This record gives sequence, C-alpha cells and structure tokens, in this order.
Amino acid sequence: MTRSSLALLFALIPFSVSAQSIYKCTDANGSTTYSSSRLDKNCKVISTGPENSLPAPKAKPAGAAANPSPSGFPRVAEDAQKARDGDRRHILEQELAGEQRSLEQAKKELAEQEATRGGPSDRTAPYRDRVGQHERNIQAIQKELGGLK
Repeated sequence: MTRSSLALLFALIPFSVSAQSIYKCTDANGSTTYSSSRLDKNCKVISTGPENSLPAPKAKPAGAAANPSPSGFPRVAEDAQKARDGDRRHILEQELAGEQRSLEQAKKELAEQEATRGGPSDRTAPYRDRVGQHERNIQAIQKELGGLK
C-alpha cells in the first residue's frame, strides 16, 4: 500500500504546479493517498499552488553595473580616460601600420621563393604561414580599433 501511495505522489508532482492544492487523505485502514482533489473529510491540504512555484528572480536595477566598483575605488577623470583612449588608438594604429609593412615584406619574400622554386612547394610553406600570420594580426588589430569609442 505504501508503494502505491509513493507512486501516486510521484505521479502528482508534475501536476502540482498547475493544481490549486494537494491533499493528503488517510482512510479508515490508515492508508495514505495523495490527490489534487478532496476525496473525503479526512483529507488535509499539504500544499497550495503559489507556494509550489519558484520565486521570481530579483530584477537588477536599470543602469546598474554588472560588477560595480567598491565605494573607495579611485575614479578616473573623464578627460584622463579620453587621453588614455587616444593613446591606445594611436598605439594600435602604429601596430597596424607595422603589420601592414610586415605583410608586404612577407608577400614579397613568398613571391621570390615561389619564383626560384617554380611555384608552391613544401619549402615555401613557412613563407605562406608568415603571410597568414600577418593577415590574422591585421584583422585582430582592426577589430580592436573598431571596438574603441
């Protein structure tokens, strides 16, 4: 009899969210039955609808930072931050120009190697790899520059 009561309980668990109340009923023989409706006067409510649901997540206030700075944390002045951003842009632009020069040089060396060897070969693979590396570096720098304010 206990097995059937437990089986009924587990069968009713998915419905507990949609049901208004869950009742625990005990008959004259002492058997316990769980139900979503009151079977007789010996049934007692063990849970009701709203208490079974999970609480709503707490809403974060609009405009609040995901990781707020501690109150004693030093703040950077707006003009100082703009100067830092300008320096960063200047450095990235210099790196981009250097990578573009290196790419042109690597392409020139690759073309020379392919001309002496009669086309692409295993010996020109390091030169092709170098060209590919400079192209990837240029893309990464351009992405960084695109993300600046």
